[in-house]
Amino acid sequence: MMKRKMVNFKVNGELHEVLVESNALLVNVLREELGLTGTKYSCGTGQCGSCTVLVNGKPALSCLMLAVAVDGADIVTIEGLAKPDGSLEPVQEAFLDHSAIQCGFCTPGMVIMGRDLLNKNSNPSESEIQEHIKGTLCRCTGYTSIVRAIKSCGK
Repeated sequence: MMKRKMVNFKVNGELHEVLVESNALLVNVLREELGLTGTKYSCGTGQCGSCTVLVNGKPALSCLMLAVAVDGADIVTIEGLAKPDGSLEPVQEAFLDHSAIQCGFCTPGMVIMGRDLLNKNSNPSESEIQEHIKGTLCRCTGYTSIVRAIKSCGK
């Protein structure tokens, strides 16, 4: 029988207390226990970046992270980037404006990585954007529209 543990963390500004199996992955807890299905489970091996969330302000692959490891953490998912009134944050809006979404599977990870870069560098070059998102794979867009969307949010 798998050992269960109570974990407490903040997700998108809301405190949660969840009883999890010791081997439960953060991506599964977010999706199945908290209903935050914006974070995608794709490769399960940390190779595609679709499951990227911010943990204590830093990008993390939630398919490789045990839920017990984030006890006490502050987590932001794609849903948590939207403004309190439900309107989209600038990177999310830019992805729509620049047709940077096709199948949408990479979109949560790309938007999280775009926001992370812009938080660190308010006016990144195209090559800096390409470097920052290189761990998030897109099989549809060819990246041009994604880079253009992130670039459009620079100051």
